[in-house]
Amino acid sequence: MKPKEGFALWQLGFRPFYLLAGAFAAVSAPLWAFEFAGWLPWSYLSDPLWHAHEMLFGFTLAVMAGFLLTAGRNWAARPTATGVPLALLALLWVGGRILVPTPFVWAAAAANVAFPLALGVALAVPFVAARSRRNYFFPALMILMAATVLLVHLGKLGIIAAPAWAGIRIGLDIVLFVTSVMSGRVVPMFTNNGVPGANAIRLPTLEKAALGSVLALLVADAAQVSGTALIALTALAAGLHAWRWLLWKPWRTGKVPLVWALHIAYFWIPVHLALRSLAEGGWLPASAATHALAVGAVGGLIMAMMTRTSLGHTGRALKASVADAIGYLLVFAAAVIRVFVPLIAPELVVSSVLISALVWSAAFALFVWRYTPILIRPRIDGQPG
Repeated sequence: MKPKEGFALWQLGFRPFYLLAGAFAAVSAPLWAFEFAGWLPWSYLSDPLWHAHEMLFGFTLAVMAGFLLTAGRNWAARPTATGVPLALLALLWVGGRILVPTPFVWAAAAANVAFPLALGVALAVPFVAARSRRNYFFPALMILMAATVLLVHLGKLGIIAAPAWAGIRIGLDIVLFVTSVMSGRVVPMFTNNGVPGANAIRLPTLEKAALGSVLALLVADAAQVSGTALIALTALAAGLHAWRWLLWKPWRTGKVPLVWALHIAYFWIPVHLALRSLAEGGWLPASAATHALAVGAVGGLIMAMMTRTSLGHTGRALKASVADAIGYLLVFAAAVIRVFVPLIAPELVVSSVLISALVWSAAFALFVWRYTPILIRPRIDGQPG
């Protein structure tokens, strides 16, 4: 069906935030890799802390905003931000990205704290109006994200004694929890809907244990627990999430890219937790675990969900194109290169960072190229959104 004419970028949250996140991912990662390799004649982020900050509170939080503002409208059966309020929210996010590499440190801190707070309010309004209590924790998590990014900035500025990296760690745990919750809601459902006879199942007790283990990890990291206790907790969490994944029958999804992409991405969560356990024991670098989560799990789930929701919420058939499948594979290739090449050949760490960043950039550039015409035009079925 031919796309309808008109400009629809501000009609629902996924439209601007998916495009902003995709473009930012395509540009920011290779710029950081070039700086890491010493190829830039000027400084972009200057510090690995700011690279982590931007991928977490910039890229990932933008996708969360797009997804939650879109799904939240369905969950609450109430409108979420559109038009001018949505544009202002996007502008606030853009301001944070512009300010981080500048000397205006307090302005950068204010913008980056304000964005998750504003997003939390935008989510709370429809949820409270609908008394959608099962979703109240999303605005609460946005408040926690705001506190976390404030911790990063104040720690970096030396205003508080807590290390700035502690805020990154807690922020990653929050994202891990959100992705675990959302995956449990959608992956088995999408598997059964998209793969006849898949019979993906959820066990309530296992669901509570798997999600509880991630919450326990968040609390442990906030309390700066380390050593044997953290090794045991992350190993247990890895086992629970691997068991959860196996119950979703990933081996039955091979012919449906929109589904197998979600399964491969989720598999990186138990990989992340297992690597974290090994890193805490001193058997490998912590960066391997961090990038298993950030590139493999979060990046993979983001790419899979952005393509799926972009198709569904613009009235198109839920069928991945060849370009979509290539994008999924590029993200997973970037994760394998970034996580495992430095473990196998430490002398190739700079090369692995460069190649992984370029592969990652290609994946998200492909998304922007394919979905810009879709996301800026009205739904092809004439429905709102």
